[in-house]
Amino acid sequence: MNILEIKDVTKRYADHLALDNISLTINEGDVYGLLGPNGAGKTTLIRMINHITMPDHGNILFKGEKLRREMIQNIGYLPEERGLYPKMKVGEQAIYLAQLKGLDRKEALKRLKIWFEKFDITAWWNKKVNELSKGMQQKVQFICTVIHEPDLLILDEPFSGFDPINQQMLQDEITHFKEQGKTIIFSTHQMHAAENICDKMALINQSRKVLDGNINEIKSNYKTNRYQIQYRSEQEINFSHIDGIEVIDSSHKEGTFFLTVSSKTKEKLKYVLDEIFANGLLMKYEEIIPSVHEIFIKCVSENH
Repeated sequence: MNILEIKDVTKRYADHLALDNISLTINEGDVYGLLGPNGAGKTTLIRMINHITMPDHGNILFKGEKLRREMIQNIGYLPEERGLYPKMKVGEQAIYLAQLKGLDRKEALKRLKIWFEKFDITAWWNKKVNELSKGMQQKVQFICTVIHEPDLLILDEPFSGFDPINQQMLQDEITHFKEQGKTIIFSTHQMHAAENICDKMALINQSRKVLDGNINEIKSNYKTNRYQIQYRSEQEINFSHIDGIEVIDSSHKEGTFFLTVSSKTKEKLKYVLDEIFANGLLMKYEEIIPSVHEIFIKCVSENH
């Protein structure tokens, strides 16, 4: 089932085209990476999904119906720029925000107690927000984002300001939501995090969608027929006579040789392996699959 459909959405601010005919489909249970450089249009799109601003053209559907303001109760949004009230006590604020999302006070207290214990911040319940570190404030705002158990979570740079330990803790919680089948839109500049967490992704650059799909399929489409090979031999093996094979990089240490080769076809690679079997011992060979980070750099550079 499609939980969210973005259909031909365009948004302009004065002379700036923020989004240009963007279409995305996010299925229920997707963990969907929304990627792009600064100013690409990601935040504009997120604000539209949250009914903060409206498209100039196109439609946004939530569970098959045109998005209406009352549907936002089923969305949890963690913005990049945090929005807690600095002079208000943490516990009072958390209860207030939970009630805004439809929970009564008793249920809000019950759920908040569990989350505050999980994040080890119970001692901060009666502190004012401005007494907390940035990381502590982000823990509180994350809790307020998920406390009403929304159908759709939108997390915009959720790891910003976290140290590695707390970042891992938050990533574990996101992974737990993923295992529960929650739908998550994950917007970040941390490509390794997107690669570890997301199943699908879209890349927006200069207001346009330049890439969209399953992450593994996208990575496969960007393969360059390069392989890493490791073998042991008394001397370096010469592969120059094999047509269609290019040795891109080569090094050795104590009888172990390390190669990066480019092969026009897998059949050509077989000749390389045959040479190694005949003259040495094959230790390892694997195809080089580009990372999401490498694909991001390539796509943004090509579309600049």
